[in-house]
Amino acid sequence: MPESASEVTAAGIARLAGVGRAAVSNWRRRHADFPKPVGGTETSPAFALSDVERWLREQGKLAEVPLRERVWQQLADSPATAAATLTRAGFALLLLRERPSTWQELTARPDERMAELLPTAVEQVASVRFGDDRHALLARACLEFPRQAIPFLRSVGELADELGPRQTYEFLLGRFLDANIRQYTPTPPGPAALMAALAAPPQASAATVLDPAAGAGTLLRAVERPAALYAQEADPDLTALTALRLALHADAVSAAGAVCVRARSGDTLRADAFPDVTVDAVLCHPPFNERNWGHDELSYDPRWEYGLPARTESELAWVQHALARLRPGGTAVLLMPPAAASRRSGRRIRAGLLRRGALRAVVSLPAGAAPPYGIPLHLWVLRKPAAGQLPPPEVLFVDTADLSGAGGGRDRLDWQTVQNAVLDAWLAFSGTDDPGATAPAKPPATPPAAPAAGAPQPGRTGVSRAVPVIELLDDDVDLAPARHVPPAAAGGDVAELERARAKLTETLRLTGELAPAPTAGTAERAVWPTTTVGELARAHALSLRAGTTAAVPAPAAPAPARPSPRDAVLTEQDVLAGAPPTGALPDAPDDESVRLEAGDVVVPVLGGGSVVRVVDERDAGAALGRNLQLLRPDPQALDPWFLAGFLRGTANTRQASSYASTATRLDVRRLQLPRLPLADQRRYGARFHALAAFEEALRLAGRLGEQLVQGLYDGLTEGTVRPD
Repeated sequence: MPESASEVTAAGIARLAGVGRAAVSNWRRRHADFPKPVGGTETSPAFALSDVERWLREQGKLAEVPLRERVWQQLADSPATAAATLTRAGFALLLLRERPSTWQELTARPDERMAELLPTAVEQVASVRFGDDRHALLARACLEFPRQAIPFLRSVGELADELGPRQTYEFLLGRFLDANIRQYTPTPPGPAALMAALAAPPQASAATVLDPAAGAGTLLRAVERPAALYAQEADPDLTALTALRLALHADAVSAAGAVCVRARSGDTLRADAFPDVTVDAVLCHPPFNERNWGHDELSYDPRWEYGLPARTESELAWVQHALARLRPGGTAVLLMPPAAASRRSGRRIRAGLLRRGALRAVVSLPAGAAPPYGIPLHLWVLRKPAAGQLPPPEVLFVDTADLSGAGGGRDRLDWQTVQNAVLDAWLAFSGTDDPGATAPAKPPATPPAAPAAGAPQPGRTGVSRAVPVIELLDDDVDLAPARHVPPAAAGGDVAELERARAKLTETLRLTGELAPAPTAGTAERAVWPTTTVGELARAHALSLRAGTTAAVPAPAAPAPARPSPRDAVLTEQDVLAGAPPTGALPDAPDDESVRLEAGDVVVPVLGGGSVVRVVDERDAGAALGRNLQLLRPDPQALDPWFLAGFLRGTANTRQASSYASTATRLDVRRLQLPRLPLADQRRYGARFHALAAFEEALRLAGRLGEQLVQGLYDGLTEGTVRPD
């Protein structure tokens, strides 16, 4: 493919130059020589990549187009569909990974000869990895590798030399999914890792795992030590992409060497691709609220062992399909909408699951954990009953709503705390649930007296509770964890409330000491010679970088209270809340992540607010997240606190903001600063630094005050605090 054929959108130009979309729009308006559109639409024009490269270099905004961007543009400009081109790239990467010498021999040939030999080599690798499924998968790559595709595949191989085959495919697939966000909805890595951990066999053996609604394969990719992975997905293109993703990833985490990967397309409920397969575990994020799932034609299907699901209960059809594919004692974990726990149309099936001992736990996740992000989804943990085994007497309920961190929301979840709480509760509960399980040893103790009827069963107060099945079999069979897990008694410990009060008193005293007294100035507004951030950047008094790293939830493994900044991402919400970096780096490495240094000034570009942060030594090394702009001043020319203080001026941010129908965006280059000597800058900087310390003390006092007030309310209403 000739390089000149590549086109790039405004978003792609922003990535190349490390700026925001607003900057690209400004360039188009202000520079008459900016390249003209060569395609796209009026609202989303496309530009010739070669013209854009030349213009950016002439303007001093680009040294070299990163290889990964060039490869992505080649993929996007392929005459075949993006999915077919990416499938070809995946097969090439699989060949490179498993038979590197063959790949080197092929790439040494001319393009025409390489195109002739490549299909045979790929067929050999695919037959080992995918068996008979390879025919359908290769069909998604158009069965052949035309000569026009060879330059792109060579570029993919070059990128794999830098990143590795697996990471290269993850990068390209991630871009593909981001570009088709409305068509594909991957399960986030955090919930996927939690589901895989809940379904893992108690022994350290390799597992066979099925995902009957595989999507992009995120759930199966989270499985540790797999022996075989089975995936079914309705979209044939996505099936091929997922199969390649699993094949490239699974061997890296497998203890058994090559992992069997079987991926087939089709409607799982109507046309099960694996009717004779039984597995150790099933992971599933099924489609929600489907009405046309096959209720009428599947009325007598043998999978409905617990009852025919109502037309409005498609999720319960997926639950029973998962149980039907498990071996006795195997575990299934499904991500479910909260309505499935309480809809009256499903109460008979829920009762059947309880009576037979198939449903072992229901976990309520915080809102924002997974799509749809606006509701708190549930995890159902099920176990296939073994013949002759008595049903367990209890079901575990876990409610993590109060563990979601300050403010909650999709990007503010304290996912580390959520995952640890769920896994701790499940391991403690399931340790004696399965005769083959290995639970943490506990000291012998005399059996406790039977609790009174309705009394909370053992668990973590406010988070988890084991509830007798008999208590759940009422007219509603409501399985919502919030109905069965009493909230933690925030006011239950008077001594703890007294400690909170003492800490608040000390913080308020410190706040009073830090409260700055304004120094009298002139009645008129000061008039200084000014400059802009853009002018300072052109004069090399500071450098500008845009955050491009998309943070993911933290992994489930235990972590210290403040993780290493090298593993963290400073998010937009962290800056707004004054919190340390809370995001985690994505699995696919990003060598182009902007790393923070002490003295950097970070500004959110969305929302039109006036929040600015100066990076200290504690956060140095963290990656800069999306929607953040970094200003790195030359310490011999600019004081960072002086810079940050003047950037927070209300009039300054107002004149530098642009307004759309749904959002306000800050153009950092238009922010103004007075031209002052460095000594005067440092005087202002010391004052701004003191204001920041006062602001942090106020923020802490607010949190302590809220904790004390709610604790007293709870203590008074529960009787642990007396009114006198």
